[in-house]
Amino acid sequence: MAVRRPTLDQLRSVAEGLGMRMGDEELKSYDALMQANYAAYEAVDAMPDYIPEVKYPRTPGYHPVGEENKYNAWYVKTTIKGAASGKLAGKTIALKDNICLAGVPMMNGASTLEGYIPNMDATIVTRILDAGGTIAGKVHCEYFCFSGGSHTGAKGPVHNPYKMGYSAGGSSSGSGVVVATGEVDMAIGGDQGGSIRMPGSFCGLYGMKGTHGLVPYTGIMPIEITLDHTGPMTRTVHDNALLLEVLAGADGLDPRQYAPKTANYTEAMAGGVKGLRIGIVKEGFGLPNSERDVDAKVMAGAELFRKLGAAVEEISVPMHLVGPAIWLPIAAEGATEFMMKGNGMGTNWRGLYNVGLLDAHSSWRHRADELSDSLKITMLLGEYFTKHYRGHFYAKAQNLSRKLRAAYDQALAKYDLLLMPTLPVKATPIPPPDAPRELYIQRAFEMVPNTAPFDATGHPAMTVPCGMSEGLPIGLMLIGKHFDEATIYRAAAAFEGAGDWKKM
Repeated sequence: MAVRRPTLDQLRSVAEGLGMRMGDEELKSYDALMQANYAAYEAVDAMPDYIPEVKYPRTPGYHPVGEENKYNAWYVKTTIKGAASGKLAGKTIALKDNICLAGVPMMNGASTLEGYIPNMDATIVTRILDAGGTIAGKVHCEYFCFSGGSHTGAKGPVHNPYKMGYSAGGSSSGSGVVVATGEVDMAIGGDQGGSIRMPGSFCGLYGMKGTHGLVPYTGIMPIEITLDHTGPMTRTVHDNALLLEVLAGADGLDPRQYAPKTANYTEAMAGGVKGLRIGIVKEGFGLPNSERDVDAKVMAGAELFRKLGAAVEEISVPMHLVGPAIWLPIAAEGATEFMMKGNGMGTNWRGLYNVGLLDAHSSWRHRADELSDSLKITMLLGEYFTKHYRGHFYAKAQNLSRKLRAAYDQALAKYDLLLMPTLPVKATPIPPPDAPRELYIQRAFEMVPNTAPFDATGHPAMTVPCGMSEGLPIGLMLIGKHFDEATIYRAAAAFEGAGDWKKM
């Protein structure tokens, strides 16, 4: 693109936006002094971008309709075959539509991004294909991923595979559905407040949010760099562990990764739970909106672990109750600054920047009225506190997140795993199109109290289906020490092997 010089009026507008008041002569002086700097920008503009090579051929796919997309889970169907052999040979994988897949449309659930086509593959895409997996397409997610319900996406609500008209969970709503219905073997979700585990719980799946930084986020549209996680959603523990083996590890391009420690997760599954110590966190139960059947099924799951040989007892982690409060300023202020005002890329971090996504996403400013109500309330909250409190609460919440992590770590020094309900509720009805804003917002955020704290602390956490009630799945959440996903898989595999979760 041509590097345009500012007009005097544009320069005045820039100065005023920075709180500087300048007369014409002062502006002209600065304008003249700035001229020599434009050559550097022109030199950068003339160079080709430096991004990873796209290795596997593909077609842009198509948008399925009607019975082919009964639950409105799919955005684009395509077939991208990976290597001839590998750990994922014969497996089909769907990608949440916040993940860049070169040459295939991506909108991240948002009308303002529709029409964008990435020119790069996310690191995890290349890893899946290198491992022999076949990518089956992109699935719907919530509007820029800001909802735990499945009703905010620009292409309409995504329906629960067990009960039409009910939430599939968000924001990885489509990912949950296409795995639960058997349309694919595996899917990738994203998790900043619970968005792997929430649809995992509502759809009866195993959903793993690994330790922060275990899986590279490179090439995925960020929300908040300290909260961003991506990971596997599957029908079986083995498939979940297998996919994480392929995804995990440093890529050298993601500053979220601090020397991640990987393991052979599928081998760890064979250990059983005899000798494991599991702490039932009492603060995860009996929340103001907790449903009795959810708490009861999770408690029954804890008792099953005891019968399988684990040492299980109730413990208290009082700080868990303020975890959502600590998470909120980080999510609201961080996402407003980084994902929205920073055009999805922000500044001040080293890693792979997606310049094309940055350019495409920046148009939201001219179409902000189209944003979902769940995103609008987040941005209004975040902007208010950033503007009027200088980032004070974001900074303090980040400090307190270390104290929250220490509280869980103290419990995990005595126990191998922590246990609680993934969500306090089963899938809720999708709000009707004419629903009041109050209900729309309630259905977007009511389920986050147990999931969100572990995005702030970075602990690995997995939802495990543990029963049904009123025709809907219920999830039990296991939390482990940082980079100890292997122990979570060990326990989840033993639980899975104890019987059909739908009959528990």
